[in-house]
Amino acid sequence: MWMDWLSLFLRWFHVIAGVAWIGASFYFIWLDNNLETPPDWKKQKGIKGDLWAVHGGGFYEVAKYQYGPETIPKTLHWFKWEAYTTWISGFLLLILIYYFGASAYLIDPGVADLSAAQAIGLGLALIFGGLLVYEVACRSPLAKHPLAFAIAFVAFLSLLSWLSTQWFSGRGAYIHIGALIGTIMAANVLLQIIPSQKAMVAAVANKQDIDPSWGEKAKLRSVHNNYLTLPLLFIMISNHYPMTYQHELNWLVLIVISIVSAWIRHFFNLRHLGIVKPSILISGGIGMLVIALWVSMPADYFTKPSSEPEVETIALPMVTQKQVTDLMDKHCVSCHSSKPTDEMFRVAPLGLVFDTWQDIENKSIAIYRRTSVTKDMPFLNKSNMSEEERKVIENWYLQRIK
Repeated sequence: MWMDWLSLFLRWFHVIAGVAWIGASFYFIWLDNNLETPPDWKKQKGIKGDLWAVHGGGFYEVAKYQYGPETIPKTLHWFKWEAYTTWISGFLLLILIYYFGASAYLIDPGVADLSAAQAIGLGLALIFGGLLVYEVACRSPLAKHPLAFAIAFVAFLSLLSWLSTQWFSGRGAYIHIGALIGTIMAANVLLQIIPSQKAMVAAVANKQDIDPSWGEKAKLRSVHNNYLTLPLLFIMISNHYPMTYQHELNWLVLIVISIVSAWIRHFFNLRHLGIVKPSILISGGIGMLVIALWVSMPADYFTKPSSEPEVETIALPMVTQKQVTDLMDKHCVSCHSSKPTDEMFRVAPLGLVFDTWQDIENKSIAIYRRTSVTKDMPFLNKSNMSEEERKVIENWYLQRIK
């Protein structure tokens, strides 16, 4: 019970910190791209660009200096703890849910027969090894070529996504790619953005020249973070949608959704600069629709013989109430009950209870989808539900809706 409360508060705090971080990131990218050329009297004060805004019943004037103010103000606001607290709370959640509960959430014996220590070791290696490779790439000549860097980064992320799906459960694989992306983003703040800003503040305070590379490095990492935001948000909510992480090409589903979401983000970044390209938004929307259609197709859609009879012409074997209740008792009720007996779940997941036949009938579509379509239930198939048993559930559901 206390672990559940800890998980709840950690997850809540993680979302709050993430909202603050993402909001600040989006705002400052928007702000930087919307600065206008100031009047001469402002230019004489060293102001490079300014912007007027109205919000909350008042007017705001924002100015960006070419070098810096004549004196550093006593109160200077830094935007870093939003990133740090998001990463810290997220990593604690990873440990609490996926490492303490490795046997339930991280390890899938059908994918790889790993011990908890092996799975955790591989997960940490993927996160911090991936960060190391990214850092080396950012400090190499490749970083000076944005398109080449983006292609190389997507290829690298694709490789790690595929590897993670060979090691972990679908959910475990997705969350580790998300943890890698979140670690990269937080490290960009810790290792480049904040040190560059500190160096700039020190130079202005001491009336020294500002090294242009400080701003270039900070801006590069800030842009990277901006494009990684939407893929990371998708991963954060993906565990509610098993049709993605349970797909036979789940790693590819993750990559194409990430690419399309980053492409959609590109539309808004250009729009902040006054460049409006509806084709980006339209193609992004079409891309998401194509992904949804592809993921929703039956696994044998392209290999199914054209001469195979239609399902409608085949008489479905009658499934009795007893067959269904026996299957639910065998595979589902240990978790989905008013008094679960499963060691991992003290409360029925999602509040779904199958204690009575009425409970089962009321949730027939959810039972059918999770056992016979996405096949992500029973959880990690710990009770070893067979394909024949899944077919029984499917036939029962189909005969109910006819």
